[in-house]
Amino acid sequence: MKILVGIARILVGILFIFSGFVKLNDPLGFSYKLQEYFGADVLNLEFLIPFSLVLAIGIVVFELVLGIMLLIGYLPKFTNWSLLLMIVFFTFLTFYSAYFNKVTDCGCFGDAIPLTPWQSFFKDLILLVLILIIFFNRKYITPVFIPASHRWIIFLSFMLCFLFAYHVLMHLPTLDFRAYKIGNNIKSLMETPENAPKAVYEYKWKFKHKGEEIIITNRGKYPQQEGEFIDVETQQISEGYVPSITDFSVEKNNGEDITEEILTEEKILLFITYDLEKSEQDGMKKLSETIKNAEEKGYRIAGLTASGEDEVKASKNAYNLDIPFYFSDKKVLQTIVRANPGLITIERGTITQKKHWYDAEDLKF
Repeated sequence: MKILVGIARILVGILFIFSGFVKLNDPLGFSYKLQEYFGADVLNLEFLIPFSLVLAIGIVVFELVLGIMLLIGYLPKFTNWSLLLMIVFFTFLTFYSAYFNKVTDCGCFGDAIPLTPWQSFFKDLILLVLILIIFFNRKYITPVFIPASHRWIIFLSFMLCFLFAYHVLMHLPTLDFRAYKIGNNIKSLMETPENAPKAVYEYKWKFKHKGEEIIITNRGKYPQQEGEFIDVETQQISEGYVPSITDFSVEKNNGEDITEEILTEEKILLFITYDLEKSEQDGMKKLSETIKNAEEKGYRIAGLTASGEDEVKASKNAYNLDIPFYFSDKKVLQTIVRANPGLITIERGTITQKKHWYDAEDLKF
């Protein structure tokens, strides 16, 4: 049992540290995921949405530090109870999400390792078993390092976590696991290769012949069966190839799609402001100088937003912006860059630079 507890302790500790770190690397992304859970059609806790970023940082820092506490054996009773309560809550949450198909990606490991709701639920079930082993056998948890050093290790861990969170919020995630990372070509990631595997479906055809119900199963061809056709049930067997980017589009205010035009431009600077009313004022004020520098180097300038035309006009007047704004999906813009506003340069569909507004002067044209 002592060996089993030791193995469980290492596995749970490392998993909590890893899970906490990948989400701490992108706290804005995790806050967007929390907003999905807080929505009216999931947990109906919409009053928590304004606090999602604070909650996101608090949860991931606590998760990461909890893994460290388990590994070094600090405050074992508090650590074990915290682990158990967290895993029970998240097991319920992932089951609820999977069973009712509420949130398609739990966000457990951020964008580093996307999991389906059911994969996430079974992962939490395994973690629950490991944590129960630790919880009922905590007498086997022995401290690592000198006990007097534990509080300093935990204090330093908290400080480093909050400093790292501040750094990525004021710049951008240190590690970018999304499809829109620097070096990726958006256009190519939207395409499906000719020989890509296609989705496979199973069809159950129901007929009534001479008073009996007949079911014929095949992969789609209408069966040659005597009798009256009743119904057909379709079930997907395999998903097939899905492009990494499926929802990127750019439209003018009249609804004209100019996605292809944007992705074939020689070089273009895009200002990503998913919500103009929530955009950082300091960031919007820095755009004029960046626009001037980009125009001198021959860049096309454009803004991308999910806000309406009235908000666009108000922002252009407030910040003296003489650039065209186009429209795109809010979630897509939040995925492209974790800043509001954020800036990216694209050359023939390839993302060459990506900056937080705080680092606008670091853009090279």
